[in-house]
Formats: sequence, C-alpha cells, structure tokens
Amino acid sequence: MNSDQQGKMDRLKALLLELSVEFRPVVLSSGQPSDIYVDCKQTALNAEGAEILGELLYDQVLLIEARSNKTAKAVGGMSIGADPLATAVSLEARRRGRDLPAFLVRKTAKNHGTQAFIEGDKNFEPKAEVIILEDVITTGSSALIAADRMRDEKYRPFGVAAILDREVGGAANLLSAELMTESLFKLSEFRS
Repeated sequence: MNSDQQGKMDRLKALLLELSVEFRPVVLSSGQPSDIYVDCKQTALNAEGAEILGELLYDQVLLIEARSNKTAKAVGGMSIGADPLATAVSLEARRRGRDLPAFLVRKTAKNHGTQAFIEGDKNFEPKAEVIILEDVITTGSSALIAADRMRDEKYRPFGVAAILDREVGGAANLLSAELMTESLFKLSEFRS
C-alpha cells in the first residue's frame, strides 16, 4: 500500500469512527450480540466518504481480479447497503478509464413491471462475471443471497469486496461459496 492509499485508509477510518461506528450493545441482524454497532451507509452517503470508498473498493476489485485471474463486468450487491457502494465503484472505474456498470439486488422481487430481483442488468452482458460489494460482513448471508440471486439469473459472481469484516466467520462462509473476499477493515481495528 502506497502512502496515498494509506492516507485514504486513515481518512476513511476517521470518517467511519465519526459517522458509522457506535460503541454500544446491539443485536445484529444475524441475531448475534455485539458491543459495536456499525452503519457504513452513513459514511457511504457522505460525499467525501463515497469518493474514498469508490477508490478503495475499486482497488479491492482489482485485487480480487488479479488473484482469481477473472475480470468483472459489473459490481453491485444487496440493496440498500450496497447501493451507494456500487455507484461509487462504478464512477471510480470510469474515472480510471474502465466501463464497470453497477447493479442492485432487491430483497424482494419488484411487484410490478419486470418483477425482477436485479436492477441495472441491461448495462452488462448475460452470464457476465461480477463482484459483489458489501458494507459489513457478519455471517456473509447478505452477500450470499446477492450472489445466489445473480446466479439464478445466470451471472457468475466470483468475489466480494467489503468495507468491514466483523471477524465472526462470514468471510470463511463466503470463501466456502467460492467467493474470494477482501475487506478494507477488520472490526478489531476499531477496538484499539
């Protein structure tokens, strides 16, 4: 990691601590208790946060591609956590000269019109390889659902780029589902 990237990581951590991390007891959506609540959407919806996340998550996409020897044709994930991330990464890719469309995976199928789970899929080819974006990995279930919905539509997810890994087994669950996983931070980095 070069000094510019380290500076961005430091600034992102500061933004996460200011806007997204709360040191208080909480029950996570997985049902697990935690003493830290993390809402990355607060940072992802901040203009500076979105810009930095776009840069750093796009670097993760490149890392996953290099390690897997595959090339993503789109990035996205489960709505609403991945919505700002997908847009930020797509814009950063364009800034660097690459067309990498964003997609969104609905929690429930649209109840009118196309009745689709996937939005944005007209911007990339059928059967394309894709990378899932995630804000926080706990059990990995959100990214697994997004990957399964993409597979149901014949797309081929091969990786997950995340902001934060809670370090409670989610990354291993994703890896066992053949999704190479990279996260910008581990929860333990916020405990010190």
